[in-house]
Amino acid sequence: MKKNLWCIVAVSALVLSSCSPYSQQPSHDEPEREENPDSQISGTDGSSDNETEQGDPIDEAPLSDHEPDAEHPSDDEDQDEQPHDDTTISLPSEYMNQIEEVDGQAIIQNPDNILAFVNHDYLLPSDYIPDDLVIPDVKFSYGYQDTDKSYMREEAAAALEGLFGAAQEEGIELAAVSGYRSYDRQEELYEQAISRSGPEQEFVAKPGSSEHQSGLAMDVSSSSVNYGLVQEYENTKEGQWLAEHAHHFGFIIRYQKDKEDITGYGYEPWHIRYVGESAIEIYESQLVLEEFFDLVEEV
Repeated sequence: MKKNLWCIVAVSALVLSSCSPYSQQPSHDEPEREENPDSQISGTDGSSDNETEQGDPIDEAPLSDHEPDAEHPSDDEDQDEQPHDDTTISLPSEYMNQIEEVDGQAIIQNPDNILAFVNHDYLLPSDYIPDDLVIPDVKFSYGYQDTDKSYMREEAAAALEGLFGAAQEEGIELAAVSGYRSYDRQEELYEQAISRSGPEQEFVAKPGSSEHQSGLAMDVSSSSVNYGLVQEYENTKEGQWLAEHAHHFGFIIRYQKDKEDITGYGYEPWHIRYVGESAIEIYESQLVLEEFFDLVEEV
């Protein structure tokens, strides 16, 4: 079952389930530090009052015109994949940002879009709070707490449960560290960073430009790095497993290594972003979201 998990052809829509409620380098969205270090780590057992179904691996048909491999490539084949070749990718218009300029800033008008393209240039509205936030039934680094950072949007939460369940079956321990973060909380963190490091600081995203506000992002870590959000995570078996398997459940490593000039952020092997079926195309083409949307042709 473990070996075949990734090859299961599943429905294209993820099953939405009821979800219950060391040297660390700075992250671009500066995760909150309100964890109780003495709290017991909570696993999937006992962290929810309701049983939930794990998200299934997504349909691996890519969005571009080229045909997918008949079977999922081996790890060696993954390593040998070539970068994208400027192939046009067709995408329905509802998955494109709808933008309105407000005070000189491009504000996303359809933030509920699963493919909302959030970065320095395209911001979420200051009053945007997803209306389907739930707590995924997964292990948290700080134990179960009903706090903002435990939440994700429902579809992403179901997918995260599937991802963590698959990891557990492979003997890989993952823990959720920080999910949803409000605009107001991001503003507090940003102002603190400015006071600490000056207006040119590059560690904390300005309010509206953090994917955490979308409810589609989760920072993930493991006990091997003391649940820290550190670049060394890429050298751990857990970090490597995450990078190689997240796309089967609709997630991408959003801020990739050697793509800092494109994303505007440092490498973050812990930050996964839910994008649904497009994760297959993005992963196999070795793209970041900025490059993906450069290739998109609206249909």
